[in-house]
Amino acid sequence: MKNAVFSNISKIIERDSKVTTYKFALLRGVIDLIQDNSPYISFSEGRVHIPTGLLIEKWVLYYYPILESPTSIPQINGGVNLAFENQLNQIISAYRPVGGFSAFYNDLKNKGIPKGIKQDFVALAKKLQETITKMPMRYIGRSISNDFYSIFNYQTQSPRKNTSTTIDIEFLIKNFGSFSIPVDYYEAFRVLGSFIGGQDSILFKWAEFSVNASGKRLSIENVVNEVLRIPITEREVAESKNIYKSILKKEGKVYCVWTGKSISRYDVDHMIPFSVWKNNDLWNLLPSQSTTNSQKRDKIPSPHLIERRKDLILYYWDLIHQNQPQRFQKEMQVALLGNNPFTAWQETAIRQLQSSCEYLVSNRGYDEWNIN
Repeated sequence: MKNAVFSNISKIIERDSKVTTYKFALLRGVIDLIQDNSPYISFSEGRVHIPTGLLIEKWVLYYYPILESPTSIPQINGGVNLAFENQLNQIISAYRPVGGFSAFYNDLKNKGIPKGIKQDFVALAKKLQETITKMPMRYIGRSISNDFYSIFNYQTQSPRKNTSTTIDIEFLIKNFGSFSIPVDYYEAFRVLGSFIGGQDSILFKWAEFSVNASGKRLSIENVVNEVLRIPITEREVAESKNIYKSILKKEGKVYCVWTGKSISRYDVDHMIPFSVWKNNDLWNLLPSQSTTNSQKRDKIPSPHLIERRKDLILYYWDLIHQNQPQRFQKEMQVALLGNNPFTAWQETAIRQLQSSCEYLVSNRGYDEWNIN
């Protein structure tokens, strides 16, 4: 990595135009995707390519709670609406009586957007694609270069019109093209993204912008609370664990995934801890002996441990796949398989899981966990 890249990132955050929060949302989204170790990331000719649909999903998740909030939180100077505000408000209104933010995310991730609002959501996605590619991607870096698109490039694509298509995250990934950044920026975001995106930079600057745009009516703390809201509630976590427990109950015998011992009482453990990665996918839930789970806590399983326990991990994954095929396949594809076909998913998924765990330990500084 070159020192100039870090200097450029600092200048972009501090000196690039601050008329809207779009710049912060773009940088936060890219950093989050890189920190998620998305399997859809690819490399070509010195650049890193990522589906724009994944960025569209991030923007919806960032701006939904801000617009849903009973407190007005300005995102553009002068009281102007966001370019996609009307479209997003239509989705918020549709979901308000049926579960709100978490219900929307569950549909987008698993069930698909309901037929009655499919067109509204596609219109929102198109408007977000237009906003992202023609505004912050175009202008980011103007404090360090006179050129437009000096850091971000994008390859556009129009979604196919098919009323029978399931509208979910995979639809966004496959139908909205891709964008790219230089490898040097990718490496910087990969190694130091949690600091760049943390309280002292992007999130703080985003909140600070809204506070100033409100005429100091709001506090930093209130804005940050809304900006950081996630769509997964404790209820959703409990429901996923109950699905898992009902599957295990039908099987009868349960083995601790980490020790291999037969157990009658167990915890349903987030393999990659929920505190580290807000991932409630069924593949990330595994039965563990309570004492072993207490030892693991928020530590990350080592790639070597995953290799040793691979047969049992795959046994449970196959079990979930048999009982919850649609949800399991969708979650597995987005989190671990990426563009790889589902036909031979087991080995690819294990390798991506090991890669994600290694990244969390080596680059993010989380404690590694092993067991004899």
